[in-house]
Amino acid sequence: MMDTVTLPKSGFLAHASQDLSDLMASVATEVSLDEGEVLFEQGDIGDTLYAIVSGSLEFSVLSREGRKLSLDVMRPGALFGEIALFDPGTRTATVTALEPTRLRGVKNADMLRAIRKAPDLGIDMIQLAGERMRWMSSQLNEQVFLPMPARLARKILYLTLDGSKHLATLPLSQSELAEFVGATREAVSKTLSLWKRAGVIEASRGGVRVLDREALQVMADLHQI
Repeated sequence: MMDTVTLPKSGFLAHASQDLSDLMASVATEVSLDEGEVLFEQGDIGDTLYAIVSGSLEFSVLSREGRKLSLDVMRPGALFGEIALFDPGTRTATVTALEPTRLRGVKNADMLRAIRKAPDLGIDMIQLAGERMRWMSSQLNEQVFLPMPARLARKILYLTLDGSKHLATLPLSQSELAEFVGATREAVSKTLSLWKRAGVIEASRGGVRVLDREALQVMADLHQI
């Protein structure tokens, strides 16, 4: 068993009830992933809610044409898998470890049993579902309505913020960034070159380093594009 104090007090877990924290630290099972290891793939059958204890995970989907689109990166304190938890079925995304990662997983039967004993857990789950719905709506709006430079700026800002401090460097290639914003590598490369000349970022094979976060925020603003 894992003691509750070892669970990160960040992300969704920073606002979760003590009952949920206790559950994730007791009846949950621990899962360890190596860098590049897949937790589950889009279309797999699942019935488990996960909490990230350490490390980071990439969430991605494949289009009908087989093109990968990276949706998100989650870090310690994040919860995911709530859809399969209450409605066991196919997973809606592929989850891959970006670095060695530790998780705690609670299965459908254990969670429903716990909610009957502690109804506040149901409130936590409703909150989590609401947050996920707002996130999915914002992702759809960005993909449909925002020009690519704005999507790229927002994604870099988001991926270099872990909820507690700014992460100066984003260790993703231009091809990987293109997957996150649904664009070609050439279009992303051209935009990054413009921002590099303006002194907003540094771009190299090692990734992207944010030099002027405020300027990048302006570029992320739809009204400023």
